[in-house]
Amino acid sequence: MVHPKEALFDAEKPFPVIPSCEHFAGSEKLIRKALEMQDTIGPVFDITCDCEDGAQAGKEKEHATMIAEVLSSDANKHKMAGVRIHDYQHPHWKADLDILVPKIGNIVTYFTLPKTTCAAHIQEMVDYIKSLCNKHGIDRNIPVHVLIETHGALREVWDIAQIDSVQVLDFGMMDFVSSHQGAIPASSMRSPGQFDHPLLARAKTEMSAAALANGVVPSHNVTLDLKNPYQTYKDAERARNEFGFLRMWSIYPTQIKSIVDAMKPDYSEVNDAANILIAAQDNHWGPIQYDGELHDRATYRYYWQLLERAHLSDLALPDEAQKRFFA
Repeated sequence: MVHPKEALFDAEKPFPVIPSCEHFAGSEKLIRKALEMQDTIGPVFDITCDCEDGAQAGKEKEHATMIAEVLSSDANKHKMAGVRIHDYQHPHWKADLDILVPKIGNIVTYFTLPKTTCAAHIQEMVDYIKSLCNKHGIDRNIPVHVLIETHGALREVWDIAQIDSVQVLDFGMMDFVSSHQGAIPASSMRSPGQFDHPLLARAKTEMSAAALANGVVPSHNVTLDLKNPYQTYKDAERARNEFGFLRMWSIYPTQIKSIVDAMKPDYSEVNDAANILIAAQDNHWGPIQYDGELHDRATYRYYWQLLERAHLSDLALPDEAQKRFFA
């Protein structure tokens, strides 16, 4: 029987199906702790090792080397970790990549590029990553995540989303609010203001639309309230259901489960997806009728991506779907 990945996408680029949570860690201690958590609770989230805010001034080289060593070690069992490097204006961004690509280019999940002000800078950074891969014999296109946190990045967000290698657009709320010179109050960095303030709602909507239209995953900013998992859950739920975000940042361990739970597909939809895809596969991916409704390749693609997200979130799947599609 033909697998959905082979039957439904032909030569077109499939939409990235990646974990719904991205957990940031800056120091060696926190990176190792995050890797242990990933092994304990399961590979349901990515880890972003931070060279930008994590490195002390003057010790950028040592910090990047430490990250390369940790991700090259047995501690990185699931190979689900990326690295945020320094921004284009920082003198060390190329040096970060010079250290990281040769050592972990084959296993790093992505590179995150912060504080961009235009698409041209991202293109230059992507080209530099590719040149290092060619130089060191790394035969893969390393995904790139781009932080949209400046006026310039928002203005050119559609151009950025079209750049080859861009897999995720991240909304950087705190820097974006700061760039408004006090015009957006600090209260709008928390809920409900972060969703209701017109300038923030406009920015999130525009970024999410640009991402989704170009086959890129939109990722939501952090929840500042570290001690209230329910607030994180409600923020993730609102980001997902009202603004179309498919991923969200975590900066505190208790936020991970809240984000994963809030962004999991509804279980009733998962059951429907499994039944529809099983029937479609049995019918050689031709049109079918299910529960009085017509389904064809367009809905099959929707339900396949939903089933993939459920599987990544460690949601229990019907046995037959598990056996056919994820064995």
